[in-house]
Amino acid sequence: MWTRNVLDGLPKAKLVDMVMDLAEQVRDLQARLEALHARLALNSRNSSKPPASDGYTKPAPKSLRITSGRTSGGQAGHPGHTLQPVTRPDHIVPHRLIHCPCGCGGDLRRQPLLRLARRQVFDLPPLRLDVTEHQAEVKRCPRSGHVVCAPFPADVTAPAQYGPQFVSLLVYWRCQQLIPLERITQMSADLFGHPLSEATVQKASELVYETLPDFESDLVRRLQQAPVLHTDETGLRVAGTLHWLHNLSTPLLTWYGVHRNRGTAALEHFDILPGFRGRLIHDCWASYFDLDCEHGLCNAHLLRELIFVEEQLHQAWAGHMRQLLLSMRQSVTDHTRLHTSLTPAELRSWLRRYRAILQKGWAANPSSPRAPRQRGRPKKTKPQNLLARLQHHAHSVLAFLHDSRVPFTNNQSEQDLRMMKVQQKISGCFRTLSGVRTFARIRGYISTVRKHAEPILPAIANALSGCPFMPRAPTLT
Repeated sequence: MWTRNVLDGLPKAKLVDMVMDLAEQVRDLQARLEALHARLALNSRNSSKPPASDGYTKPAPKSLRITSGRTSGGQAGHPGHTLQPVTRPDHIVPHRLIHCPCGCGGDLRRQPLLRLARRQVFDLPPLRLDVTEHQAEVKRCPRSGHVVCAPFPADVTAPAQYGPQFVSLLVYWRCQQLIPLERITQMSADLFGHPLSEATVQKASELVYETLPDFESDLVRRLQQAPVLHTDETGLRVAGTLHWLHNLSTPLLTWYGVHRNRGTAALEHFDILPGFRGRLIHDCWASYFDLDCEHGLCNAHLLRELIFVEEQLHQAWAGHMRQLLLSMRQSVTDHTRLHTSLTPAELRSWLRRYRAILQKGWAANPSSPRAPRQRGRPKKTKPQNLLARLQHHAHSVLAFLHDSRVPFTNNQSEQDLRMMKVQQKISGCFRTLSGVRTFARIRGYISTVRKHAEPILPAIANALSGCPFMPRAPTLT
């Protein structure tokens, strides 16, 4: 009763202001509640959150791929990997046939040999380090009287040291198999009977790192000339501080760089992308759009966001857009398989359907009117932000539709970054910035070697000898 009497005594204008304030607070609370519900509904299937963040409430697996119609397993023409006998084995163990095994007990020693049945066993020889001693003669010069010594090979610099093959193995374990330093020392002791320090493993990596500047220069040149280039970045803990690991890659090339910043400062520091004039595939990070090149967006990210809007916010247009993008990809795949291109009529049809779905999306998510006392631009909802991206960057979203060389997703770069995240899960953060830069350069070298289907261990040994692998094939997309 007291509250009613107080309100009755207020001017009408004051009451209107109070109602407007309360209505604005209700709208703000509703928006916060919807945002909290949306945050709880996010998972690895409908957002860019990693699968590890799902915990025990993992979403039901549901692939975004369209069924190819082929049976599961290896396809016709797929090369097998069955163990095959060799023509010249290292060892031969004869098995004599003296008495007949059929039960009669006949003597077969004088019977002629019909043929040899062969079976081969592939196994490891006893593991041990092969020690080579270099003996340099020491003599006294008859003229000067000085004691002189024959020169040792240039790479033999200590009374006892590890050779290039063993050093290559340490780097292979560290940078390819991502084995922690402590476990590498244990493996060396268990396999070869030679315990070593973690500093020895780090020194091995530094030796390989110092042989790769020419490789990295050639790699950067090839990346800048690539018609289509993938890029992505991920957080990296270095000495307890957040840094960013940047990646540039193609199906044949891999480069990594580490910087404190994620955006423009890092791109200017590396000075690779400012000179790139091809098409850059990325996940719509704003800094990339400042570059003077064509763009292509990762549609896998867009598909996950569309799934969220469709399943959590129950907006049908998002499902239609998701199906349209997948149908576009299938159409491009079919044309590529037949070595044909989309006709102008097909292209116009796809674009018309794309714009029609955008219109339905905006009809379901109209712009909110500005509140009477609100400053700045009204805050957009998640569907509005997604629609704005699909509309403003339509040419980049549909780049794969206009050019069959452009991939549908940015999976190439994401795959190249994935093992670097595994490294962090295994060993935690890097202790020093120089250590992570050493690891990144070697990892880029190993990844490039592997993409060219070359053996990794000999490539590391060749780098140590001053002849690192250099990409020879033309850059493909």
